[in-house]
Amino acid sequence: MATRHSLATATLVTLATLAAPHANAIDLLSVYRLAQGGEPTFEASRYALDADREKVPQARASLLPGFNLNSNGNRQNGQANFAGSPYQDRNVNSWAWNLQLSQPVVRVASWIGLAQAGAQVEQAEAQFAQAQSDLILRTSQAYFDLLTARDSVTVAKAQLKAVEQQRVLAKRRYEVGEATITDVYEAQSRHDLGRSQLVQALNEQEARLAELERVAGPLPDPPAGLKADVNLPSPEPMDVGSWMHNARENNPAVRTQRAAVEVAEKEVSKNRAAHLPTLDLTAGYGNNYTSGSMTSPADIENRVRSGTIGLQLTIPIYQGGAVNSRVNEAISNRYKSRAELEAARRQAATLARQAYGGVTSGLSQVQALTSAVMSSLDSVNANKIGYRIGTRVNIDVLNAEQQLFSAQRDLAKARYDTILQGLRLKAAAGALTETDVVAVNALLAQRSQPETPAVPVMPAASNPTPKKARIQ
Repeated sequence: MATRHSLATATLVTLATLAAPHANAIDLLSVYRLAQGGEPTFEASRYALDADREKVPQARASLLPGFNLNSNGNRQNGQANFAGSPYQDRNVNSWAWNLQLSQPVVRVASWIGLAQAGAQVEQAEAQFAQAQSDLILRTSQAYFDLLTARDSVTVAKAQLKAVEQQRVLAKRRYEVGEATITDVYEAQSRHDLGRSQLVQALNEQEARLAELERVAGPLPDPPAGLKADVNLPSPEPMDVGSWMHNARENNPAVRTQRAAVEVAEKEVSKNRAAHLPTLDLTAGYGNNYTSGSMTSPADIENRVRSGTIGLQLTIPIYQGGAVNSRVNEAISNRYKSRAELEAARRQAATLARQAYGGVTSGLSQVQALTSAVMSSLDSVNANKIGYRIGTRVNIDVLNAEQQLFSAQRDLAKARYDTILQGLRLKAAAGALTETDVVAVNALLAQRSQPETPAVPVMPAASNPTPKKARIQ
């Protein structure tokens, strides 16, 4: 019987097999960088942020001077009669240009609009922060989903190999009369089931690879797995209340909605300001020329240069009730935004609570499954010895091996899920950044680890069961 230390070593060896099935591998940080450079949804959010940032200069433009240059040229052709004389042809040429300046002096609505544009940019930046957080989560989810699928393939191959060894042993014991035909059939049945499970695992691995490449594009190397002896970090601080408080204040969705409330507040003020008078400074300079007049027999050229400067006051009096209606609409939208802000805060707090629970329970599950793997190794070894001495039957060994491989697969998946819950917890609190990707990346196996040889799979057409073991 193996010692406890040897069982722990065997567990680490098994996890190392799952962690590094390839000599060259691409890590999570590299995959995330690939996603940053070409993921379409993230690219769209980046361009949306660039577009929304233009709202500030657009709003500021309504407070800055405006220049307009107007010009025209005309030619009139006709006939005119003066004092009963015969009609005579008249041709008159004219042109003019005028440069106009308008400088807003008092425009309360424009100043409010500038402040509103700043709030809209804050909203866009919060939305982009949400897009960055979502990209990290989507990339990490797809990455660890692929690792889970790949581990299932590795475990399925190892399980198939173990079943094959047990089948060969059952056949030999049957041939010498130490086992029954039932043992051979049971081993053959588990072998066929193992081949089916391997095919299913390979299909799942291909699907998960396609999902990861949808996010990050084609991968140059397979993804690196977790280190065999990795210690998963605990939440810091270990206080769910602190995480929920941070989520209610700093979650990107909350920040987005808080900015939306400010935009709605400014919209109310801006519509109310439509009742206020406006004052503009106007100035102009122009030049006019005409070669004569159609109504005068004498062709006298006229050239006029003129400049003007003044103030233009506009006092809104009544616009059919449109201003009051827009104010009421803006007030309703403000209340709507406030309600949505509270909903976003509650949702963020809920997400933080769920993720925190996922991390803490995941750490406990990893610890329990580690013990389960060691216990399953004990069970396999004990059942194999019992089968050799006749106190156990073949089905006992096969069941023990099935339990071992299931525990190994569940342990690997529990570690991935715990890491993902930790990232979701940071995301809920609005603290998820590329630094967290770097921290997770440090948990992955080094690329220089040797490649683990694949377990050969029996061809589907083969049937090594001896003829004498078949039912006639």
